Amino acid sequence: MSNEKQYPMTLAGKEKLEKELEYLKTEKRKEVVERIKVARGFGDLSENSEYDSAKEEQAFVEGRISAIENMLRNAVIIEESEEDADIVTLGKAVTFIELPDGEEEEYVIVGSAEADPFEGKISNDSPIAKALLGHKVGDVVKLTTPGGEMEVKIVAIRSSND
Repeated sequence: MSNEKQYPMTLAGKEKLEKELEYLKTEKRKEVVERIKVARGFGDLSENSEYDSAKEEQAFVEGRISAIENMLRNAVIIEESEEDADIVTLGKAVTFIELPDGEEEEYVIVGSAEADPFEGKISNDSPIAKALLGHKVGDVVKLTTPGGEMEVKIVAIRSSND
C-alpha cells in the first residue's frame, strides 16, 4: 500500500485540476519555451533577465504540472450519501452565524487540493472546517481562528452541488 498523501476532492474540483493540467501541458509549456528561445537571442545569458525570468517560469510550470499529476493520481472523490445529508461533511456547503449577532457566512468544505478561500471553499484541514465537521444544523460550535475564538451557530447544510 502506498504511503502517498491522498487528496479528497469533489468531482468538480478534479475536473478543474484536469483542465488546468491540460492547459499547462498544451499551451503554457509552449509559451515558456518560446520565451526562452527569444531571450536566448538577446545574447549573453549571464546578464539576461528575460532568460532568467523565463527559466524561473518554466520551473514553476513544471513544478505545478508535477503537483497536479500527483494530486490527480492520489485523488479520492468525495461521495455524498443520504445518511449524512444533515451532517457537515467534506463537500458540503455550511452556513453559520457568528454569535451573538454576527453576519451569516457560507463555506464549502473541500480537500486541500481545491481550497480557494476567495471562492468560499475552505480546506478540510483548516481550523474552521475541522471544528464544523460532524456537526448538524442548530449546533453551536466554538471555532479557533487566527483572530481568536468565536462561537457560531450552524443554520444550514446543503450539498455543494445544489
